[in-house]
Amino acid sequence: MRDLFFVIYLAGFFALGLKRPFLLVLAYAYIDIVSPQRLSYFLLNSIPISAIAFGLAVLGWLIADDKAELRPSVRQILMLTLLSWCAYTTMNADFPLEAMTKWDWVWKALIFAIFLPLTLRTRLRMEALAVVLVLCASSIIITGGMKTLLSGGGYGVLNLMVADNSGLYEGSTISTVAIAIIPLILWLTQYGTIFPPDRFTKLFGWALCGACLLIPIGTETRTGLLCILLLGGLMLMRTQRRFLYGGMLGIAAVAAVPFLPSTFTSRMDTIENYQADESASTRVAVWQWTWGYVKDHPAGGGFDAYLGNSFRYEKTQMVGPPGAQTLERNIVVDKGRAYHSAYFEMLGEQGFPGFLLWAMIHGLSLARTEWIRRHYRRRDDPTKAWVAPLALALQQGHLVYLLGALFIGIAYQPFIFMLLALQIGLSTYLARQRRHEEAVPIFAPRAAKGVTA
Repeated sequence: MRDLFFVIYLAGFFALGLKRPFLLVLAYAYIDIVSPQRLSYFLLNSIPISAIAFGLAVLGWLIADDKAELRPSVRQILMLTLLSWCAYTTMNADFPLEAMTKWDWVWKALIFAIFLPLTLRTRLRMEALAVVLVLCASSIIITGGMKTLLSGGGYGVLNLMVADNSGLYEGSTISTVAIAIIPLILWLTQYGTIFPPDRFTKLFGWALCGACLLIPIGTETRTGLLCILLLGGLMLMRTQRRFLYGGMLGIAAVAAVPFLPSTFTSRMDTIENYQADESASTRVAVWQWTWGYVKDHPAGGGFDAYLGNSFRYEKTQMVGPPGAQTLERNIVVDKGRAYHSAYFEMLGEQGFPGFLLWAMIHGLSLARTEWIRRHYRRRDDPTKAWVAPLALALQQGHLVYLLGALFIGIAYQPFIFMLLALQIGLSTYLARQRRHEEAVPIFAPRAAKGVTA
């Protein structure tokens, strides 16, 4: 029955796309985020629905879309350059077979991110993409939030619809994404037009924000907690009564501690003393190895170059009953451990050139959204009132991602690249609007015959 539901739903999505080709773009975004083929038992597993959706989306754009004033942005060119560099490092990878496996999905994520801004020509299309991104992520987030309330969750225990610890179904990744989309959810509840900002929409939006905050608790991820703290600070910076609201949030956080699972609080304690936690200690050791590796291999080692690492480190922890604890030191030997950081993932796999391209893409995106926010925040035009808040929401979500990326290998995460594409689409849309406004001739009124002006 589940398979039949997905088949009927996707068939309906594609059928609607025949009349409105942009819906085929949204269909591909849905498939890429939710991965219904992984939720299916057998019907969708044998069909390349992702490739079919992308092919139809491009075909629909070529046939029906308006391509006037089609100008690629600098960030799209940088993405294309990064894609070419990834292809080069894949051909010269330390582990060719493993590198090809990762290349199979990375190039699709980059190509779609380059293509997507070309289709975002109107506010309605940008809002539609934002709605699809939020709702697709919420299909996982709401499930995880409900299970957290009912069972309390647990590290590596919370099942997010599939028993597959990859993509958005991985605990730290969904925790980062869940917190990153909260500003976008709030923007949709205030400025959305597809779902008008009525009482029901706002109620659903606030409830969804609550579910997003539950995900780091249910997955017991330290990354999620840090993302919550960062987003709280960013949002307080934009409020007039920041000290009042900050104090209220602090009191609420302290009051919530007794209700949190004991396993969650004990895991969060390892943030302060990472040497006592093998997972955190391993990450530091991998980062040290990666830095030494990239100094000897400036061009990187291709995808999954971490398989060649081997190191040893000292793990320290206090053992024994309270009052009589002793310091215990253990030597841990490990090899072939993943980067657990998007920054070191890019360094180790793509070297300094790839890391520089990746950093420029994110840096330019943050700078551009800040320029848009400042330029449009005090516009008198009511039709542009939504622009600055959207730029701020995208900027805040982007900063949350960059923090989460410090601790998880999500340098090529398709969902994040779609958010980047939305930022590019907003920038190019506004640039076209400004060009049109500047092109409108302004004529002085001509004086009537025989009358002096």
